[in-house]
Amino acid sequence: MKFITEKQFVGLFENDNPTYKSFSRFLKGAQVKSAKQLVPLMEYIQGKDITTTDLKLLYENLVQKNEYLGRFYKVSMNVLNEDKKIELKIDDEPMKSNAINNDHAVHYKNVIRNMHYMDILKKTKSGIENNPTFLQVLSDLYLHAIIDYKILTPSAIHYMREGRLGSVFSFFYFRASIMNPLVPYSLGHGILRGERVFTPTLGWSSYCYGFLECPHVLEYVGTDVIPGVCKKTLEFAEKYYPEKKTTIFCEPSENLMLDARFRRKYGDYFDVVFFSPPYYRLEMYAGENQSTEKYKTYSAWLENYWRKTVELCYYVLKPGGKMAYILSGYGSENTKGEYDLLGDMNKIAKAVFEAKRLQVLPMYNKNVHVTTHRETAEKIVVFVK
Repeated sequence: MKFITEKQFVGLFENDNPTYKSFSRFLKGAQVKSAKQLVPLMEYIQGKDITTTDLKLLYENLVQKNEYLGRFYKVSMNVLNEDKKIELKIDDEPMKSNAINNDHAVHYKNVIRNMHYMDILKKTKSGIENNPTFLQVLSDLYLHAIIDYKILTPSAIHYMREGRLGSVFSFFYFRASIMNPLVPYSLGHGILRGERVFTPTLGWSSYCYGFLECPHVLEYVGTDVIPGVCKKTLEFAEKYYPEKKTTIFCEPSENLMLDARFRRKYGDYFDVVFFSPPYYRLEMYAGENQSTEKYKTYSAWLENYWRKTVELCYYVLKPGGKMAYILSGYGSENTKGEYDLLGDMNKIAKAVFEAKRLQVLPMYNKNVHVTTHRETAEKIVVFVK
């Protein structure tokens, strides 16, 4: 498994498109993408408060794109220390279980974003209409002279005039959410302490990274349905944590209970189960067997994915073992009450675990999604077998 270097990342956007050879060619050849239609730039700006000076500023940003791309890489994807060596060790103190913050020490996310950059920044789509992905917008802009219409809105032009075009890319365009490996690392030192860990999703390898950084964790088992994520997670674990036992399945979690060998080996086996379930209809992941694609209605998804996954988690836990998952209350708040993800999923988990009550811990994150409701209110929900 290899990480992508800054030179390789910047090289993804090298091109000899004649549209970028001069400002006049840019004005004639560039197009604006609006509502899935392409409109010539000069036609699009008719009647809008967009000046030639603004377009010149955008053109200069495009010509000097390597400066922005290098800066983005250093902040969001760099995995090298000052000695130019790969640095994976988590040396921050574990966060307290009642003060978990996914946005604390965010540089640990760089490992994950680098490892899965194409899936996280481009292939995972937003469930919100007309919200293109980060890398798709950059590819259109830097390679094909196609400008997303949001780049020409008054607020975006304001940022651009202040020399902050990168803020437009970050604020306006979709990137899949990443769990900071410091979160499972911290929980693994606190309420989820144990030697054997199972995760029914891989969380872009964040769970593997965070738990295997815990000295007392001896074995990690996980499953996912994205083949590339499964492959890279196993390669990552075998290369950087060879002394620990890692097993990765590339199978829907709800199907594992149908595997007799899995049941025989892992019944009452794990000390800890941890994961953050897929964001229903908010993040649309690439690949086959995605639960939100297999089960076409919310009720079918709850019964066929969620209930079966929780039953699996209960089955593999030792008596006294703990299951924890992270959920957001975005469902009812962001979809005008179509579904109540937090309430419905907790209700099913309580029934499976025969729990009279559940332990709920707050998370102190900034907003992690582009949604109409700015507070996602993520919570850690804990059950004991």
